[in-house]
Amino acid sequence: MEKIIQITSGKGPEECERVVAKVVEKIMKEARASQFEAELIYSVKGNINGTLLSAMVLIKGDDITTFVEKWEGTVQWVSQSPYRKLHRRKNWFVGVISHDISKQIKWNEKDISYQTMRSSGPGGQNVNKVESAVRATHIPSGVSVSASTDRSQLMNKKEATEKLKNKLIAYQVDKANEKIQEQWMEHNTLIRGNPVRTFKENLN
Repeated sequence: MEKIIQITSGKGPEECERVVAKVVEKIMKEARASQFEAELIYSVKGNINGTLLSAMVLIKGDDITTFVEKWEGTVQWVSQSPYRKLHRRKNWFVGVISHDISKQIKWNEKDISYQTMRSSGPGGQNVNKVESAVRATHIPSGVSVSASTDRSQLMNKKEATEKLKNKLIAYQVDKANEKIQEQWMEHNTLIRGNPVRTFKENLN
């Protein structure tokens, strides 16, 4: 089973963007502790280092529904602002949405074209003389990735395919849920009175 957990700061300030980054860490740590696979597949950086406007975490495993439901809704973080020391506000909120990949994603390997390239090393030197690097392109969307970490073209093709699938998941979920995102971008849609999770930790 695969699901995406999407975390967004809405129109919240930099503190909320910091909470997004912290929540991503919490989700991935808890998922792995539960023997699930967790991977950050998409993120939009905030204006301050260590902050994120939004992020998508891919969760894989058996019976992940209960885990995902524990996060879906509004997350409250109680902390003094790390950016405005004299600011009196201590409650920061982010929104969490889940997406069922099986219902959202259209994936067909027949839609992928592969191009081989030479891998380049430091200083422009060739890692090898054969075209072992692989670029994979999803023809309908134009989304593409490349892989060149292995000397084997076959292994690089496999890596590129997996990277493309993850990137396409993020792309398609983002496109399919633009209306939902618009709602979450309105900060007043965050249901502050009934958070699903509350953390009382420093945001530093």
